[in-house]
Amino acid sequence: MNDLTHFDEHGASRMVDVSAKPVTQRMARAEGFVSMKSATLLTIQQKGMSKGDVLEVARLAGIMATKRTDELIPLCHSLGLDSAAISFAFVSDTQLRIESTVSVSGRTGVEMEALTAVSVAALTVYDMCKSIDRDMEITGLRLLEKSGGRSGHYVRPGPDTEGG
Repeated sequence: MNDLTHFDEHGASRMVDVSAKPVTQRMARAEGFVSMKSATLLTIQQKGMSKGDVLEVARLAGIMATKRTDELIPLCHSLGLDSAAISFAFVSDTQLRIESTVSVSGRTGVEMEALTAVSVAALTVYDMCKSIDRDMEITGLRLLEKSGGRSGHYVRPGPDTEGG
């Protein structure tokens, strides 16, 4: 069996045929971190950026990105998502944690959508704050949990907030 399912036996790229898979409830959670100067984080907390509320703009960008993952990742399936949510936590005076949770009733999982949501939300934070902090760093992008489908339930070992 070919373990690299996005390639056929001749090495050609292909979208995986999921038509024979059963429709199941699927969910994925991902996280990432944005490290920054403490003054930048404080400005975000106080909603002091002239461009607007950084976290709400980043939340909307992340949710919008989940719906366009198939346009960004070449072999992803187009999915009619059931839900997408983004949350933020200030884990230190210099680090913001971003988490996404995405779900769908479908034949394929939503790991890429959850990872894309965190990525775009983090990039939006960077974009909105780069005028005051060009040293920001995006780290720790990873899948935390997925459920549904043949491969079953996966939970990353260890605490969710180890840092990036």
